[in-house]
Amino acid sequence: MSEELRRLPGDPPREELIARMIRVDHAGEYGAKRIYDGQLAVLGRAKPAAEIRRMAEQEQRHLAAFEKLVAERRVRPTALSPLWHAAGFALGAATALLGTRAAMACTVAVEEVIDEHYRRQSAALGDAEPALKAVIEEFRRDELEHRDIALAHGAEDAPAYPALSAAIKTASRLAIWLSTRI
Repeated sequence: MSEELRRLPGDPPREELIARMIRVDHAGEYGAKRIYDGQLAVLGRAKPAAEIRRMAEQEQRHLAAFEKLVAERRVRPTALSPLWHAAGFALGAATALLGTRAAMACTVAVEEVIDEHYRRQSAALGDAEPALKAVIEEFRRDELEHRDIALAHGAEDAPAYPALSAAIKTASRLAIWLSTRI
């Protein structure tokens, strides 16, 4: 692919596409941090809390990277941040209240959606924006590691796993769609 960002007729200009990517990724990393905050508030010192803390620290690093990009590129953050602040914490706390396996199921569902999302962004960037693409690919690897950790901690054994996973994936996809635009 050429140096130009892949676009279709009617797509916004390149700069707006990049701004949307940064906006939604910033929102997503913020939401992920809040999910882990909610889980840790409930699970405290439960066995997988150390793993959750480590994943939360990685999400904080991801968030810091996107906060820097938001500032450097003068990207308007999503107007939905207050909603993601509350919703992320609530999702994390609610799944943790269902037990550690449900908290891990939440992680699997969110990380699988983020994997799809980052994979599409990386492909759309092609050879354009190599530094941004490298960040996205690095963070995608971290998210896949989080998914694998959650699977190793019994995520698929959570009560009503298929329904819980489907609901969280649907909500995550909706959050991505909204945060890209609002």
